[in-house]
Amino acid sequence: MAEDSTRPSHATRFIETTRGILSYSQLAPLLAERVLRIQQDIEDGLLAVRVLDESLLLDFHRAICGDITPDLAGRFRICEVKVGHHSPPLSYQVPMLMRDYFADLNVRLSAADENLLLETLAFAEGRLLFIHPFADYNGRVTRLWLAEILHRKEIPPVELAPTTDAARANYIRALESADKMDWMPLVRLWQERLENT
Repeated sequence: MAEDSTRPSHATRFIETTRGILSYSQLAPLLAERVLRIQQDIEDGLLAVRVLDESLLLDFHRAICGDITPDLAGRFRICEVKVGHHSPPLSYQVPMLMRDYFADLNVRLSAADENLLLETLAFAEGRLLFIHPFADYNGRVTRLWLAEILHRKEIPPVELAPTTDAARANYIRALESADKMDWMPLVRLWQERLENT
């Protein structure tokens, strides 16, 4: 089941896994263990030799959930989803949009000086979440992806997940602006993130 259904936020979510049907609260710690392992690989520089492309992103997804939800693991979504008020592109568009994303991102990263870095980071995050390439675990994959980019740019890790309701509301507003190609709210958020490291 996709993480982005129209189910009310207070409703319990259940996911069919290799360990049986688990509630999201039961699944979350298992996912967190896998995310921590990947984060350690990023911090140790083990992935720095890889190209920032589709195969790396798919490997992140596979490493997060491959042994738990293998039907979803390491492949772009083939279903339509809704994330809050956002309707991501149709699933048949995802492969093409992701090819464009990687090409655009790598050009931006190669040209990113101090003046363009914040916009590049905003693009890397906002565009990936707009496309919403996976049926589930997009947030986790995006945070790992951004951690890898920060490591390659020799920027210390930053807090990427909002920790308060106010911060979450601000983050969602910034993403909604990015959905319309207005990067400035997300750029300002990145500036705050970097200032707080």
